[in-house]
Amino acid sequence: MRAWLELVRAPAALSVPGDTLAGAAAAGRSARPGLAAASVLLYWGGMALNDWSDRKIDAKERPERPIPSGRISPEGALGLAAALTGAGVATAAVFGGRRGLALAGLLAGAAWAYDLRLKHTAAGPAAMAACRVLDVLLGAGPHTRAAAPMALAVGAHTYGITLLGRAEVDGATPATVTQALAATGASAALAAVACRGGETTGRLGAAAMIAGYLATAGRAQAALRADPDPEQVRQAVRMSILGLIPLQAAAVAGRGRFAQAAALLAALPAGRWLSAKVATS
Repeated sequence: MRAWLELVRAPAALSVPGDTLAGAAAAGRSARPGLAAASVLLYWGGMALNDWSDRKIDAKERPERPIPSGRISPEGALGLAAALTGAGVATAAVFGGRRGLALAGLLAGAAWAYDLRLKHTAAGPAAMAACRVLDVLLGAGPHTRAAAPMALAVGAHTYGITLLGRAEVDGATPATVTQALAATGASAALAAVACRGGETTGRLGAAAMIAGYLATAGRAQAALRADPDPEQVRQAVRMSILGLIPLQAAAVAGRGRFAQAAALLAALPAGRWLSAKVATS
């Protein structure tokens, strides 16, 4: 079981349900837990496919990963990726109708294109960012324009994480760290724009969440300026993944949905604990 959890990077999925919650809040519509479940399934499917696609590279660079270590067969990983992706698209159709089916289909296509073709190209970070943009819009339903700033905030954050992820083996260059920090700053600015229309208490709550995001993701990334070796990069990536949670919570709190925001933030300590137990990068 541990090998399968490592394959799909299970703890990192705690950063996924907040996408659809943020999209729903930004669009002013009720959250649909079924769409959050669809997002998690699609995320896990993409992670399994990622390891299948990188199995030869991992055999040299990360022999401890489930496939090169022999704990999971390549066929098993590919089969799981297909099953999880199909289940995610079907779940989105059930809870989101035709629009949910269309967005989930686009999301699945973008994830598979990234894993199979684009990951090691210049278009890779943008493709991964597009996946998370679509995930936020999945929660927004027909109100995609209203949710666009928040979707772009999550996309910018994901772009920065993906840049850092490319440095997990050899370490980060100063340019990579600068680009990641710029993406994080852009994400915070876009989130502030997305939350500007709420009531005073909501705006204050959103501001606090954005500050928490910068303290979690931004601080971990800034520390790479002093120590950019691979282990520190992997730690920064893990913290940046979890840092997405307060960013999502900002959109939710900005609309006065403080109970939902608190529920999202409660996933942070659990994510830190699980990340120490199960590899997420």
